[in-house]
Amino acid sequence: MTDPTVRVRDLDESELLARIFPLLPTGDAVDVGPGDDAAVVRAPDGRVVVSTDVLVEGRHFRRSWSTGFDVGRRAAAQNLADIAAMGARPTSLVVSLVVPGDLPVDWVTGFARGLADAATPAGATVVGGDLSGGDEIVVAVTVHGDLDGRAPVLRSGAQPGDVLAHAGVLGRSAAGLALLSSGAASSRHGVPGARGPVAPFVAAYLRPEPPLPGGPAAAAAAASAMLDVSDGLLRDAGRLARASGVTIDLSGGRLSGDVSALLPAAVELAVVSEDVDGWQQARRWVLSGGEDHGLLATFPAEVADHGLPAGFREIGEVRAPVGDGPQVLIDGEEPDVPQGWDHFRS
Repeated sequence: MTDPTVRVRDLDESELLARIFPLLPTGDAVDVGPGDDAAVVRAPDGRVVVSTDVLVEGRHFRRSWSTGFDVGRRAAAQNLADIAAMGARPTSLVVSLVVPGDLPVDWVTGFARGLADAATPAGATVVGGDLSGGDEIVVAVTVHGDLDGRAPVLRSGAQPGDVLAHAGVLGRSAAGLALLSSGAASSRHGVPGARGPVAPFVAAYLRPEPPLPGGPAAAAAAASAMLDVSDGLLRDAGRLARASGVTIDLSGGRLSGDVSALLPAAVELAVVSEDVDGWQQARRWVLSGGEDHGLLATFPAEVADHGLPAGFREIGEVRAPVGDGPQVLIDGEEPDVPQGWDHFRS
């Protein structure tokens, strides 16, 4: 067991890395892993799928809410979801970490364990990265994937008549964030094994679980378009609509179960915010809440008629654009809630 009083500034870089490397997963796709000037990762398909993302302390997470394990798991999960959304299989991650000198080393090793917890089931390996000092924690992750001979599933392939489907959960992470921000819940409610009505929602924010196998499964089932729902259903459906030049019409009835599932969180929030309308709040989380990292995909009608891939369910349809062009509707009407997360306005 490590000494919780040891700080990052008490170790040099080599000593800190020596504590991190044994915690990271290994994988069959890696010829040379951490410890050299660069990693060597095999790409049997001949193409490499690449995505990157950044988490900034105070902007994307708070240490008062999130352990190092939470942040590591979340950083890996959201990047792995981007690879899955292309229909690819993740193979490796490169992680850069900026930390203040007074940060406990236990936080950093917890971060490494969180990375491994998300990456190992996906078959991905952390192959290297960089460490630096700074005033706040910044995490940068680049993830690589392999298409296994399939064509990538882009945002731009949806066609009028396609079925719109979703895999994963909607609104749970946003509900958890709202509960933490309001004081209606604490981060302990998100610890695995915690009980109570708010526990699943806080856990969904702290440690999202993207449906990673759904990406390759959707590609194999001839999905025409797909993307990771990171910034809210409405906003990301709008991105798909614009890229494909179509209109997306969401079914309010098919989303009612998602709204109902969030009512316990809305009830808890109402305890500290008396003006909260439970159903409307839950509906807003479903439509506008981000960071659940589900997969939104479109499938030709004939594919859907024979059954959607495991984990996907129909939530709307694709139509030809009318009037103002590509857009997102709910039961044929313009949405009456905000679009979702914007990195520079939210």
